[in-house]
Amino acid sequence: MSAATGVLDRDGCVTHWSSGAQELLGYAPVEIIGRPVDDLLTAEGTLRHRDGLPLHAQVHLCPLQDTDRDGGFLLLLTAMSEAATDTPRDSLLPQWIFEQQPLAVAICDLDARLLRGNEPMLGVGGLSEEEARGRRLTEILQGNAIEEVERRVLRVARTGKAEVAEPIVRLPGESKAHAWAMDVFPLKDADGSVRAVGVTASDYSQQYDSRERIALISEARTRVGTSLDIVGTAREFAELTVPRFADFVSVDLLEPVFQGELPAPGLPRGVTALRRAAHRWAAGHVPALDAVISATEVHPHPWSSPVARCLAESRAVRHSTKDPEVIRWLAEDPVQASLAESFGPHSLIAVPIRAQGVSLGVVLFVRYAASHEEAFGPDCTAISEDLVDRLAICLDNARRFTRERGIALALQRALLPRESAVHPAVETAARYLPAGGGAQVGGDWFDVVPLPGARVGDVVGHGINASATMGRLRTAVRTLADIDLPPEELLTHLDDIITHTAGEQGGEPTGEIPGDIGATCLYAVYDPVSGTCSLARAGHPAPVLIHPDGTSSVIDMPCGPPLGLGSLPFEAADVIVPEGGLLALFTDGLLSTWDRDIDEGFSDLRSALALPAASLDALCDTVLDTLCPEPHADDVTLLLARPRMFDQDRLASWDLPGNPAVVADARRLAAEQLALWGLAEAAFVTQLVVSELVTNAMRHAGGPIRLRLIKGETLICEVSDGSSVSPHLRRARVFDEGGRGLFMVAQFTQRWGTRYTRTGKTIWGEQVLHMS
Repeated sequence: MSAATGVLDRDGCVTHWSSGAQELLGYAPVEIIGRPVDDLLTAEGTLRHRDGLPLHAQVHLCPLQDTDRDGGFLLLLTAMSEAATDTPRDSLLPQWIFEQQPLAVAICDLDARLLRGNEPMLGVGGLSEEEARGRRLTEILQGNAIEEVERRVLRVARTGKAEVAEPIVRLPGESKAHAWAMDVFPLKDADGSVRAVGVTASDYSQQYDSRERIALISEARTRVGTSLDIVGTAREFAELTVPRFADFVSVDLLEPVFQGELPAPGLPRGVTALRRAAHRWAAGHVPALDAVISATEVHPHPWSSPVARCLAESRAVRHSTKDPEVIRWLAEDPVQASLAESFGPHSLIAVPIRAQGVSLGVVLFVRYAASHEEAFGPDCTAISEDLVDRLAICLDNARRFTRERGIALALQRALLPRESAVHPAVETAARYLPAGGGAQVGGDWFDVVPLPGARVGDVVGHGINASATMGRLRTAVRTLADIDLPPEELLTHLDDIITHTAGEQGGEPTGEIPGDIGATCLYAVYDPVSGTCSLARAGHPAPVLIHPDGTSSVIDMPCGPPLGLGSLPFEAADVIVPEGGLLALFTDGLLSTWDRDIDEGFSDLRSALALPAASLDALCDTVLDTLCPEPHADDVTLLLARPRMFDQDRLASWDLPGNPAVVADARRLAAEQLALWGLAEAAFVTQLVVSELVTNAMRHAGGPIRLRLIKGETLICEVSDGSSVSPHLRRARVFDEGGRGLFMVAQFTQRWGTRYTRTGKTIWGEQVLHMS
């Protein structure tokens, strides 16, 4: 073909070459066929003649399709006319780009005086080039934003460094201010000296408004709903939208929402009562107190109000204050009429807050003429709906949290001890603070368990996010404490119970860890006879011991893993608690917060425990006021225990030889001791208990045998031996000669049981004293 054409294969290599292509590009077919088409292009991607010069031509590349073989491409080349390729004189190009640039362009001298300006720039100031030349920028336009631009021009002239600015400027004759994007840059000579300053400006108000709206909606996702508090969430929303979107915003909710309940789906036509959750005015628009609807106040809205109508119709409504509907509403609502008369609003939007297909309340947006000359438009309605959608999600989360937290708190408070324990061996006081803010109830718990031998067990634990977990753990601890296990064995059994329970739950995996797994526990047993406290912990903070002189220390004791992990054994530590000393047991919520690590928490706790207090209850309050002045993200539990040692005149003990004849001596010794204590009326039962327990020890166990009597609120009789075999209560038949001993002990004492020790066991019986 004579036309400039060629054919390329699928890989871009030339397979055919016309005479027209040879004439245009200078390549003969033998020179170009088989070579890639890239050889025809310069580094910039334009066509190149065989002599190496760029070629001004139009290139068309068309695909060739053939079902019988692989397709390629048809290359069509068309030379451009000489007029189209002629380049004007270089001196004309700068002039054209300056005059025909759609952006506003100006050139200023080093004193910020205008030297030149194109038509868009001169149109901004409303002056001709002759009138504007030689004037400073602040002499052409007025305003703080123009003064800032002039300062930037002077700074660029001085430093030679370009700057950018985004001033909001209201030009003469305009009803609203516009957003401008400005570049201020130096104009330098060949030596690099600044000879003038260039300024370009572009009105990007539409993009600015869109960016601000997107930013507002995006910010709502991070600033609204930071807590699970209904009023706090409403307040965050009001603070976000005023004054950026409106001059006044109110969030009014139906009453059931504040109790965590979901309102009924339908609302009766008529007056609608809503309770104010939050409101906010822009600066300069705060009304007098007598015209304010305070937070938590219930306000009736007549059917004519936009609030009631948008709630009933489940759609947003937008109005000018001159609309008949608004005029009728203000006539029926004197409070809103008073506010409207004071500040002169020109437009409003009411948007229902809907979640799960039910209306929770209404948000009212109002603009005043003094701040927002532009009334709410259709695009504002869409923005307000997007904002309220985010608020609805957060309020529904807060509502559900309020309901679930109330249930959990009721359950947890029902399971915790209702008052301080009264025990002859220890004085206690405790405080429990549920989590505040956005956290759920953490399942913290504590208990004071009376144990045999006038001993007492203190337990503090933390179940992960579940009051039900706390209840299960506390019940298990109570059961194991009744068996009178040492602290480390109690934690081992508790760990086994949790592990087995988690393994038996079965069902489809949910990906959730059972609440018991990872729970922590501290168990302490105090013996008032020896003054020794035995402690073991499972992933729990170590307690603090406060000495009588006010000094304190964190008890150094082994720390086992949290419950249910079963990775390491538990170990106990024995601590001598001096007379007048104090033990502080607590959960980790008391120590660590977002701004305080656990070491600082221990230091602050020890300092607070050293403060003077009239009682343990007062000291509990002092500690919490010091360490927890604000709501915590975790539960806080504090248990203070002041142990008391028994005086020696309340104890009596004897080592008995392994001779059956000593049983009579044991009865006699017990009777004599009761007489010294003035408890002769208890001698009969006590001698019976001593006789049976000592006899069983000699017959079934072996030495060493020890008899001990403890006089407290009750009378406790203990017989210790070297065997770990536990006796069993059984009912003897009519003709049996034995087997009635423990049965009689159980009948004549208030309670009895077995306590295992490292060297054997102790069988005990407890009697109620009837002292005059």
